[in-house]
Amino acid sequence: MLSTIVAFILLLGVLMFFHELGHYLAARRSGIEVEEFGVWGFPPRLVKLFTYDGTIFSINAIPLGAFVRMKGEDAADMSPGSFNAASAGARAFTLIAGPAMNLLLAVLFSVAGMMSGVPADVARPQVDAVPPGGVAAQVGVEPGDILLRAAGEPVYVAAATGDFLRLAELGEGDATGPSSGVEVIRKGTRITLAEAQDVTPQALLAETSYTPVLTTQITFVVEETPAAAAGLLPGDMVYAVNGERVTPERTLSDLVQEHLGETVTLTVLRGDEWMQVDVLARENPPPGQGAMGVGISGVVRLVSLPLGEAIWEGVAQITTYIYSVLALPVML
Repeated sequence: MLSTIVAFILLLGVLMFFHELGHYLAARRSGIEVEEFGVWGFPPRLVKLFTYDGTIFSINAIPLGAFVRMKGEDAADMSPGSFNAASAGARAFTLIAGPAMNLLLAVLFSVAGMMSGVPADVARPQVDAVPPGGVAAQVGVEPGDILLRAAGEPVYVAAATGDFLRLAELGEGDATGPSSGVEVIRKGTRITLAEAQDVTPQALLAETSYTPVLTTQITFVVEETPAAAAGLLPGDMVYAVNGERVTPERTLSDLVQEHLGETVTLTVLRGDEWMQVDVLARENPPPGQGAMGVGISGVVRLVSLPLGEAIWEGVAQITTYIYSVLALPVML
């Protein structure tokens, strides 16, 4: 309980500091004199930190925010440099600057969060074509190869778009592998292309055409179902159904639905082992079990977005949040 109270006071103090900093900077820019900037808390004053350009910076006794005291905040003072003597535009600018600073802070926090790590559905790229003479061809990448690592870095792409994604945190299995060269799965076997040295994931992906694969994993298996009888396990990653790859465009559910009432052959990756598993796709399964009796999900990793994309996503996230808040009264 005490830690929650302390955390609330600290967070409120930070938010209010930047809010009042916006007022302070806008006031000075508009020629309004600021008599005191309480960077922490409300009066009575505990400590006078320093005086800068006529403004006292202080720490105060009531730790519930911060404040800026401008000259002439009461309507009676119309002397030069007072708030009320400033133009209407300057006063509006000064008042708006506080909320605007909080908005900017929210965007910065959101962008920092996107860069430090955000959950994303990921996939492995399987090479469809290799142009002759390029880097991929020179290091020995072949059509059909599933790229795993390059220059010691795991190779993941966004399941939906195929864009390269850099992991913010290594998951199980991501930390193991060669520190140099290109590691691929070729015809079911992990191999490292010895001639590849410092080829980056981006360089490989930039010049090859590929399809995101291994996008779907089994999360649970219902007892006494075809999946349980076939030996499927949570964590199994489904690569193909009857030889057709599972992709964002052709999902596992789509492929299984086309063969209801039939036994389908799943190509499954379990750890480093490839398996062929025959499973009955039931036509009328019990509610909530699905045709085979499994739960599935995308493969989620914590990824770090590059600066440009992080800014775009951060602004979009805050904009969506603001819209949701503004729309709430209408929805009620």
